[in-house]
Amino acid sequence: MVDHSMIEEFDITHGHYEERHAGLAWRIVDAWRDMGTSTRRLIREDPAEGRLLFYVLMADIVVFLSWTLKTVVVPHPAAPMPVQVSIVLVLILMGRTALMYSFAGISGFVLRALGGQGSYRDTRAGVFWGAFVAAPFSLAVALITVGLAMVQGADAPDWYVIPLYWVSLVPFIWFISGGLGEAQRMRVAPIFLVLSVLTVATLFVALVASGRGII
Repeated sequence: MVDHSMIEEFDITHGHYEERHAGLAWRIVDAWRDMGTSTRRLIREDPAEGRLLFYVLMADIVVFLSWTLKTVVVPHPAAPMPVQVSIVLVLILMGRTALMYSFAGISGFVLRALGGQGSYRDTRAGVFWGAFVAAPFSLAVALITVGLAMVQGADAPDWYVIPLYWVSLVPFIWFISGGLGEAQRMRVAPIFLVLSVLTVATLFVALVASGRGII
């Protein structure tokens, strides 16, 4: 008797099937424990492009949900207003996805110039998988923000809002760095450090530009 679920798994993974912790939830938990090993497994499975696209689109949707929660319940001037939610969704699903493809290409090119050994496909797998396993942290931070707002009440100070808006970037950068490190066979710590510095610099420039009314 043919196991159709196994046939589907073979189709998805181009013929490489791993029975241990094959479920998506298990894979995410394994990535939280050891991003390098989890990414190595994904690359070894040679996933179809549709599977990689699924990961990055799901990450986009979770990020959209987290920002929507924070925007509606804990509004902030720098965040999109609820009437713009549909536009933001389109921008996230299209713009962020395209940005992730571009980021994978640029980072892979730079890391290969510095001694990396991974292909663009390997780099996409590492970046997209990293974005996917980091997405639940974004949603968790949004729920924490909403919970604090509900506890504090309408007249509560918003000192906690801005830090929580950006704290989810830490696991995002960490898991992206882990995926890149494994894909390029390089150490994770230097990649994480460089991406962290670039992120802080970008946020600083954005804040300055916003303060001056440029954006």
